Amino acid sequence: MKLLLHADVSKLGYFGDVVEVSEGYARNCLLPQRLAVIPTEENIKEIEEERAAKAEERRLAREALVGAAERVNGKEITIEVLANDQGHLFGSVSPSDIAKALREAGGEVQARDVILHDPIRQVGDFDVLLQFAEDIEATIQLHVVRPEEQSDDTETTEDDQAESSD
Repeated sequence: MKLLLHADVSKLGYFGDVVEVSEGYARNCLLPQRLAVIPTEENIKEIEEERAAKAEERRLAREALVGAAERVNGKEITIEVLANDQGHLFGSVSPSDIAKALREAGGEVQARDVILHDPIRQVGDFDVLLQFAEDIEATIQLHVVRPEEQSDDTETTEDDQAESSD
């Protein structure tokens, strides 16, 4: 069944596209939710102008996503988490934790953009994939540390600096 989309539908098409779908999908999903209508010459002519405007909006949104991916690609962030002596976390590092740390570092990342195949439950270094769109990805380096590990490093650095200045 051919339909004229009145909204962007993921993995199907964009506003103004004429698509071929099964009758069940059309009848049970697209038509009742007013995401599509049966195409006529009137309908197609009616939405031509709006279709061009929506295409420009998609282009600008895509450019913004590409820019956001370029800004965070290769970035290194550190998250302090409580862990036992063996390095096992009391909980896990979630995508929202990673997104929050990236936003604090100046990135424009949402939790839905962070792809974790397995939960992070161990202290260590991890490569984390960020997927802004199907074909727009970035990778960051995540360092998960215990709070005392980072303060020990800072103290050592301060002691080394005090000794070198004497």
